[in-house]
Amino acid sequence: MSDETPPRIRREDGTPSVTAYVIAYNEAEKIEAAISSVLWADEIVLADSHSTDGTIEIAERLGARVVQIDFEGFGPLRNKAIAACRGDWIFSLDSDERCTPEARDAILAVVADPDAVDIWRVPRRNWFMGRWIRHSGWYPNFRQPQLFRNGRMHYDQLPVHEGWIPAEGAEVAVLPADIWQIPFKNLGELQHKANRYSTLGSQKVLARGGGRSMAGAVARGFIEFVKHYVFKLGVLDGWAGFVIAFGNAEGAFYKHAKAWCERRSTPPPSSPPLRRESDRSGS
Repeated sequence: MSDETPPRIRREDGTPSVTAYVIAYNEAEKIEAAISSVLWADEIVLADSHSTDGTIEIAERLGARVVQIDFEGFGPLRNKAIAACRGDWIFSLDSDERCTPEARDAILAVVADPDAVDIWRVPRRNWFMGRWIRHSGWYPNFRQPQLFRNGRMHYDQLPVHEGWIPAEGAEVAVLPADIWQIPFKNLGELQHKANRYSTLGSQKVLARGGGRSMAGAVARGFIEFVKHYVFKLGVLDGWAGFVIAFGNAEGAFYKHAKAWCERRSTPPPSSPPLRRESDRSGS
């Protein structure tokens, strides 16, 4: 990618422009629905990490501008994605998220207001195991702010669960409308993502000096299960709530267990060449 700042998009009516960016890697099954939900934006940028499954072709067919970014963690990925955006405002959408008509109208109202604050958190309503999740820490569910003025926010360099850093003096508000998230099409996808994120997360644990005991990993998993199933009322979401709590417990356990294993990593004992005893004796 070029380090030059791209020129801003200027609308004929003088109102601020909006870029919607989507990060993706091999998301052919999801990308059309995601991009189709932001066709109202002045520009759509697909921040792709060299997909090979048709994601790029689908995005380009829908009018998105594709920017290729080597994956070095989600923090650096998002910073490079927003650097490619040319709108006065930026709306961040993941491939498993969908903008709703209500969120679109709320975003356009914010953009049209010259006195609007710079950064907006966006509530997400999650669909999982055939139902809308109403508890379990999944509703209202937030990630990093998803709507912000271009140049008024960036991300840290963490590889996963990246943090966000507001510009000096920037204020934050909550958008008064939900978007949708369909995080997993099946439990296999949940397990795949948990494995990937726990591997990335283990590096954060090591950086903080953690991963010093397996008992600590077990305790972390237990705490996560109780937090989501009991204190965040996952029990009221039926089996979906149990799976969410169990998945969070498993992710926490493996994140710390992987850090422990890496901290104690030693090479296996050497294995000398083996021959028949008769060959060795020369008989």
